[in-house]
Amino acid sequence: MLNQIYIRNFAIIEQLELDLKQGMSVMTGETGAGKSILVGALGLVLGDRADSDVVRHDAERAEICAYFDTEKLSHVQDWLKDHDLDSSDECVLRRIISAEGRSRGYINGSPAPLQLMKELGEMLVDIHGQHQNQSLLKADVQRHLLDDYAGNKNLATQVETIFQQWKATSQQLETLRQNAREKDARLELLRFHTKELEVLALGDKELQQLDTEQRRLANSDSLLQQCSAALEGLYENDQSSALSLINQHLTELEPLRQLEPQLGNICDMLADASIQIQEGCNELRHYIDRVELDPERLKQVEQRLSSIHDMARKHHVKAEALPELLNTFSDELQQLENVDITLDTLQQKIEQLSQTFIDTATKLSQKRGKAASKLAKQVTAIIKELGMPAGKFSIRLINSEATTPHRHGLESISFEVAANPGQPAKPLSKVASGGELSRISLAIEVLLCNNRQIPTLIFDEVDTGIGGAVAETVGRQLRNLGKSHQVLCVTHLPQVAALGHQHFQVSKQTSKESTQTNIIELSKNARQDEIARMLGGVEITTQTRAHAEEMINRAELA
Repeated sequence: MLNQIYIRNFAIIEQLELDLKQGMSVMTGETGAGKSILVGALGLVLGDRADSDVVRHDAERAEICAYFDTEKLSHVQDWLKDHDLDSSDECVLRRIISAEGRSRGYINGSPAPLQLMKELGEMLVDIHGQHQNQSLLKADVQRHLLDDYAGNKNLATQVETIFQQWKATSQQLETLRQNAREKDARLELLRFHTKELEVLALGDKELQQLDTEQRRLANSDSLLQQCSAALEGLYENDQSSALSLINQHLTELEPLRQLEPQLGNICDMLADASIQIQEGCNELRHYIDRVELDPERLKQVEQRLSSIHDMARKHHVKAEALPELLNTFSDELQQLENVDITLDTLQQKIEQLSQTFIDTATKLSQKRGKAASKLAKQVTAIIKELGMPAGKFSIRLINSEATTPHRHGLESISFEVAANPGQPAKPLSKVASGGELSRISLAIEVLLCNNRQIPTLIFDEVDTGIGGAVAETVGRQLRNLGKSHQVLCVTHLPQVAALGHQHFQVSKQTSKESTQTNIIELSKNARQDEIARMLGGVEITTQTRAHAEEMINRAELA
């Protein structure tokens, strides 16, 4: 469950720290006070996208931290261990958004990408917003809700995976058939390209070797001249070569060793230098003897390089990629030459995938049918309590007329309702009013929550469009849900607020220089005042306060 949330410099919240308890917590306040800001902040720490607009004016960054108790959530602890993010029984999610729009996320102190925070957040908190009522009209949302209720996630994923395999194989088959229709022309072209690349026969390291040889042959005359000049200056000029000068001075210094012992090391080094020069000149002479002025070989190498680069330009590839291109052409040639065999193989694979799809999708359809009947009865029972005594909710599975697999199975899903006696059930989008849609949405959400392992449920003004006795029934539904889950409800209805186990009040303070939202937990007396305000408006009478006290006392007996 969510133990604590800390917010700093977010929207119009300067700094806020809330401690939350098990059960049903309600959050109330004047319109515009910022009741839904807390939900928005929590959404960001759970992985929602953000921009710099959420940072409080004149602040450098916004920060949100959420502290969760995961002691009894073994699947969450396993997930944290799998991602090397485990710590103690408390899990801390932290999100920082800078005024420049940069965002950083952390799980238990370790940097984490947004996708990981979202994945973990979906196991910890389920947020139901007031705008979700309209999303209930969408076919995709209806299908997801039914599959969630039925526990069809794995089976639905299998169906979609098989569909993707079938689609990819079908596209491959169509491409191959297209190639087969152009087979003769393509075969002739591939054979020609393959033949000329085989004749070229470029070796793996041949290009590098040819480049090296070309540079050496092209500069052989210059190499010969420079090396011969060096040999002359170092050795062969008897009068002024480096070797003769060293030997001459060495002969003059050698007798002085007896007079000055320190000259001994110098003489030894000069003697070594003489030997090194002689050995180096011997190697240089051997090199000169091997240097060839071979214009014919240079011509051959340059012609070979020209052929290679011409071929590369022809096929719009780098020269070193020509061997790989030959392999590509050879593979395609082999495939086309065996196209009939490949077509048969792909056709058989498609037939197998189609059958596998039908088998798996049929299982999904059967589970959807059973779940649809059960969910419809349960939703109908709840909406009758929520002020629709003649309402009847139904879920219709519409079989697809397509003869090919579909990513979502064999049918589409339609949520329908008959609001009045004697009327046929029609899709929600055609018959449900705003208030009716809110009640149906809330009923489905309550039922789905009982089928999920998510410990914390947040309802952000989902009771919009209802009131009176219906509002009290909604509150009791949420309070009952609080027996098995931690429920946080943002509400404007006193009937719902009175049923909370914990009550927070949201207020906004405005001055000439700033606007700030504060959230405080209310004591029992302060709670009576808040419920009375919600009941009576501007003037709170003794009778209104007594009514508020009665509502709270009755809730405690629920």
